[in-house]
Amino acid sequence: MFDDAPTHLVALRHALHENPELGFEERATSDRVCAHLDELGVEYERGIGVTGIVAWVQGDQPGGSVRVGLRADMDALPIHETSGVAHASKVDGRMHACGHDGHTTMLLGAVEHFAAHRDFAGTVYFIFQPAEEGVGGASAMIADGLFERYPMDTVYALHNWPALPIGQFGLIEGPIMAGGDRVDIAIHGRGGHGGLNPHGCIDPVRIAGELITRAHSIVGRDIDPLAPAVVSLCSIQAGDLAGFAVIPDTARLSGTLRALDNDTREKLRERLRAICAGLEATYGATIELSIEDKFSVTYNHPAPTATARAAIASTFGETALTPNYPPCMGGEDFSYMLDVCPGAYIHVGSGDAEHTHGLHHPAYDFNDRIMAPGIALFVQLAQDTLAQAA
Repeated sequence: MFDDAPTHLVALRHALHENPELGFEERATSDRVCAHLDELGVEYERGIGVTGIVAWVQGDQPGGSVRVGLRADMDALPIHETSGVAHASKVDGRMHACGHDGHTTMLLGAVEHFAAHRDFAGTVYFIFQPAEEGVGGASAMIADGLFERYPMDTVYALHNWPALPIGQFGLIEGPIMAGGDRVDIAIHGRGGHGGLNPHGCIDPVRIAGELITRAHSIVGRDIDPLAPAVVSLCSIQAGDLAGFAVIPDTARLSGTLRALDNDTREKLRERLRAICAGLEATYGATIELSIEDKFSVTYNHPAPTATARAAIASTFGETALTPNYPPCMGGEDFSYMLDVCPGAYIHVGSGDAEHTHGLHHPAYDFNDRIMAPGIALFVQLAQDTLAQAA
């Protein structure tokens, strides 16, 4: 279906996969990227957002004022790899379980193309972003002046998507990925003996159970059924299983809130705050609630989305665009770049018989079969955007 990627890029991707680094620790990864840029004679600046890199290629045709950005993420996850592939992670408890090694390599493939073909007007920027996995890499680059130092008219990002088969691309105008919050809750009660004196305690486990039930009813009863939303309290820690008759002083919970629009996100937050306040008043406990904004809504802007749809259709055919593509309740750090600069985010189908594991699974591995089409799409997105000013 697609041409194979150049062997040197596949080898580079495998080297990145073997040596994963977590967010804001991507020093060796950045060294590899910069070494490749040096070989190509491409200008760049590193250290933007701690370990981020911005490279650029200026076209040699006159009159070029359009500036387009292409972004890839570089960080890995704190997961122990079980894929069994020959290029598996060499770092215990760290792996590229989301394909950022592939995204980085695809973007370097696009750099190779433009370094060798400068017959265009305008500038292409290549953004190698650190710390996408919920630790603020995009925000760090923006705070370091990403768009002031390198002004861009449009910015694009791709993400491999195992839920889509190879040859299919997911793209919609408007929200494509949810905004997400991290929730941390500490319930401070009064411990004691669970058999002798439970009535003299303020039981945080009891309160946690009620809080979970109430929180998980928010979406069903407080949110418009036509507004997608998620409340998931995913972990709880309280007491010691060996202390079967001991009521602890404290119970802690963590979870996430997700929505496709900011009004719904705020409603989720309001209702969770109200539930915690009500339980405090009812039981006499103290409840500490922290809601941390982890991802903005990933919003695809109309004009760049239209450009991306045309680029996919012209490169891979109209049938490559998945019809009626739904948004996803996952989160994406690229959203913060789209809050500042118009652009679009595209899912690149990567599922086949050999690649059946989803993102963040310990047996996941990026599908090298989509590297060549990913490079081709990066190139086409930039070329079509630059051509609009011609």
